Amino acid sequence: VASISKLACIYSALILHKVEVTVTEDKINALIKAAGVNVEPFWPGLFAKALAHVNIGSLICNIGAGGPALSGGAAPAGGPARAATATPAQEKKVEARKEESEEPDDDMGFDLFD
Repeated sequence: VASISKLACIYSALILHKVEVTVTEDKINALIKAAGVNVEPFWPGLFAKALAHVNIGSLICNIGAGGPALSGGAAPAGGPARAATATPAQEKKVEARKEESEEPDDDMGFDLFD
């Protein structure tokens, strides 16, 4: 029941964001009631308070981001900076992969559209 309650609140918050309505406990409850879903009564208030000062659009766009982006030459904390150019061995590997992938497709002896 808890996962259904959480999902109902999440979807309600997303719907409210989509139609550009402020996410409040009352509005989440109204959507949940209209959907005919039974949720534990504390979830809508919890979600409304958690999302009160959050930019939901930014949250959605950055869902896969692990943290703040590093600038071009910045090194991760405690780690060495990455080299700006590839080593000769790396360049050879890339060239070898390109040559392998450039093989003609008609080696199989038939055409897909014949």
